[in-house]
Amino acid sequence: MSAIDDLPPLREVLAEYELNAKKALGQNFLLDLNLTQKIARTAGSLEGVHVIEVGPGPGGLTRAILSLNAERLTVIERDGRCLPVLAKIAERYPERLEIINGDALEQDFTALAGGKPVKIIANLPYNVGTQLLVNWLLPSGWPPCWQSLTLMFQKEVAQRIVARPGDKHYGRLGVLAGWRSEARIAFDVPPQAFTPPPKVTSSVVNLTPRARPFPVAADKLEKVTQAAFGQRRKMLRQSLKSLGGETLLEKAGIDPKRRAETLSVEEFCNLASLL
Repeated sequence: MSAIDDLPPLREVLAEYELNAKKALGQNFLLDLNLTQKIARTAGSLEGVHVIEVGPGPGGLTRAILSLNAERLTVIERDGRCLPVLAKIAERYPERLEIINGDALEQDFTALAGGKPVKIIANLPYNVGTQLLVNWLLPSGWPPCWQSLTLMFQKEVAQRIVARPGDKHYGRLGVLAGWRSEARIAFDVPPQAFTPPPKVTSSVVNLTPRARPFPVAADKLEKVTQAAFGQRRKMLRQSLKSLGGETLLEKAGIDPKRRAETLSVEEFCNLASLL
């Protein structure tokens, strides 16, 4: 019996179903159920909440979310080997767990939310984590379908998400996250917490949506940040040359000799609005 429910410990589950993490799927399994509960608690109270989880694997975080009384949990799992394990969890928590066998990048999360705000909690596969976050930050409408994102990334990616101007980690991801959300690193997770252990430390990041982000088109902001940080060592008059260079910068009241990492999120938004 495990620490949080009457289902078997995860090491027994992996052995019974002969589950080994696949590098091609970006899998690293978390087996400490106390740790998975800590991740779930980072999202705040789950009482009566619909939660969506990406990449549940053998279900450690899934069980933690359900044990904390989430009203409903939708999991999206690409690896068919994990489906029988998740089905066992669904039996333990009847009518509360919905299992989708598919690729999270192809899912319509707004449709899954069903018109009500959801909390997304996930130990994201390393190979798709950043793209999923960008997709969640850049829906066409705002506010989004999610009321919070509680996500695990490689620590380096987490630092890029929460970075501010002047920080060496500050770049396109920091601008996009800072534009539409309040982001913080909740805590780090060492490699030895995983099976198999990755080569890097991981971090749990919590994001909540801003009620009124600066009004600018997402595609224009992406275009500006991509150009600016694509040549981050150069002055903005050079890196933004294809978008108007000095003329654009003068309109925005920004010194053309500055570099991308010195601009605030608001200054990036102002540039994008002038395109």
